[in-house]
Amino acid sequence: MTTGEMQYRHLGRSGLQVSVLSFGSWVTFGPQLDEELAMQCMSVARDAGVNFFDNAEVYAGGDSERIMGSVLSQLGWPRNSYVVSTKLFWGLSRIPNMSNTLNRKYLMQAIDGSLERFSLDFVDLLFCHRPDPRTPVEETVWAMHDIVSSGKALYWGTSEWSSEALVEAHEIADRHHLRRPVMEQPEYNLLNRRRVEGEYRPVIERYGLGLTTWSPLASGQLTGKYLDGIPAGSRGGLEGYEWLKGQLTDEQRNTKVRQLKQVADELGCSLAQLSIAWCARNPQVSSVITGASRPEQVRENMAALEVVERLSDDVLERIDRITR
Repeated sequence: MTTGEMQYRHLGRSGLQVSVLSFGSWVTFGPQLDEELAMQCMSVARDAGVNFFDNAEVYAGGDSERIMGSVLSQLGWPRNSYVVSTKLFWGLSRIPNMSNTLNRKYLMQAIDGSLERFSLDFVDLLFCHRPDPRTPVEETVWAMHDIVSSGKALYWGTSEWSSEALVEAHEIADRHHLRRPVMEQPEYNLLNRRRVEGEYRPVIERYGLGLTTWSPLASGQLTGKYLDGIPAGSRGGLEGYEWLKGQLTDEQRNTKVRQLKQVADELGCSLAQLSIAWCARNPQVSSVITGASRPEQVRENMAALEVVERLSDDVLERIDRITR
């Protein structure tokens, strides 16, 4: 990889290639980004080589899909040139069968709603946004298989499922000759590495799952901007994200952030760039989903590509000592 150039990795053992840095709409689209800003951010990401744009039904109550769909339509990018995802689980209406579920009725109807909001014929990647312990995994696997068979999604996967549930899904798919889950979308960052590097490792190696990881900056904590409290206008101050405050102001975590910032300073990059580059350096990560509320942030995030090769064994050992 030449310095600063986008790299493309296969999504696990599938034939699909995704940019190692991708662009996601969680939190930002709707609450922080209107359509014009979203268009600017997506254009900057695309110019940097991003081909994967991540979304979910629940983001901004469906508005995130509408905004992204409208931007894609206005920009007129060829449909074969980008990969778009959505995720289903929480639903948009609080009625039986339509929220907090992965039952067949919900999934078959929810994908239609997402495609309508996107104004697309299909999504490339469709995720089960969380596990549903009240629906048999077999029912979910069959429904996802049928959605892919119908052409409304090209690949399906999971987000934050347990390793046991992932193994069960694969065994069911193999037993009935159904389409397997191809990818998992877990949180992965310098402050939260245990699941990806521990629990998931044998499952990833056994089934060749691709990882599209989220929150490389730990909801902004790994930018260093929360070291002195919650700044006005930041994610930690947004309505509906009060649950984040305890994490963002946790002194133990912020002690690690201060030490990591020293490493970034010595490498001549921002803490955010160091954090994103560290995620991208894991060969099991197919794509690191980045987010931004301004085009300048997208540019800064994309510049993390230049930092990847500065992460020598010595630097990585030092990071390990700080974060493990």
